[in-house]
Amino acid sequence: MMRKSLRFVTSLAAIVALSSALNAFEVSKPVCLAPAKPGGGFDLTCRLVSNSMSASKVIDKPMIVNFMPGGVGAVAYNHVIGQRSNDPEMIVAASTGSALNIAQGKFGANYTVDSVKWLAALGADYGAVIVKADAKWNTLAEMVADLKANPKGFALGSGGSIGSQDWFKAAIIAKLAGINPKDMKYVAFEGGGEALTALLGNHIQIYPGDIAEFSGQLSSGKYKVLAILSEERLPGQMANIPTAKEQGYDAVWTIWRGFYLGPNVTEEQYNYWVEKIQKLVKTPEFEKERELRGLYPFTKIGKEYQTFMQEEEKKFKELTKEAGLIK
Repeated sequence: MMRKSLRFVTSLAAIVALSSALNAFEVSKPVCLAPAKPGGGFDLTCRLVSNSMSASKVIDKPMIVNFMPGGVGAVAYNHVIGQRSNDPEMIVAASTGSALNIAQGKFGANYTVDSVKWLAALGADYGAVIVKADAKWNTLAEMVADLKANPKGFALGSGGSIGSQDWFKAAIIAKLAGINPKDMKYVAFEGGGEALTALLGNHIQIYPGDIAEFSGQLSSGKYKVLAILSEERLPGQMANIPTAKEQGYDAVWTIWRGFYLGPNVTEEQYNYWVEKIQKLVKTPEFEKERELRGLYPFTKIGKEYQTFMQEEEKKFKELTKEAGLIK
């Protein structure tokens, strides 16, 4: 009788385990939300994951890319928190600019990075100091010295208004020269392409841009890169370009590409995505897609990324206060 009872308990446990496995979360219609119009950086970020997920079969269902422009990510952030907070099917693209805007309160005065669940950062671009090929400067030190001697004599320009991450790259250069960022001569453009055209036309003399965005222009012979704002030299065609740090200037600007989920997805659902991303980054299909998009290795997944985002928010609040943009 005891043996039969044990057999029954064992069978019951097996049934419960099987039932639990069958009910485990699995996406049915995965979506990546790009908080901008098609063709921009958020679109690129979503395609990185959707294409590599499909090619590697890490998720066996096609991931759709949807778009929600507005406020450089603010509309999507509010939409996810307010209306899709428990939607486990959707991941949302984000970037360094998102963290900067959250820190400045531009996504909502009551919202912080902890208002959502951060999934992963899967690639990065880096800031760069770009000038015309015939500029008299050949090193960052030469440029900084001239800027320091004549702060209003040189215009810096990039694809972003005051307080944007492009503006902050210019502000970092100004601070190196001992200039108050609010006093620098800064010209805002719609994007990097427009800023490069202005550089060629001598409307600006210094372009603090993104190195991946600029990479297609490297061989044109029209420009030169005085420094890359990365911790270490980059590989490949960028290997001969020195960093600001190795030239004695502690200037680093990383433009990471990442994703978040709604704040009320369950731990099981969150962990499902974490596990899928952990598998994805180990595949050759993912590496190929990242390289195609001009991104460099930069990987933070799960709780490590959530902690990183808290540090980013704190850092950007301090930077913004130093620049006099918030109190």
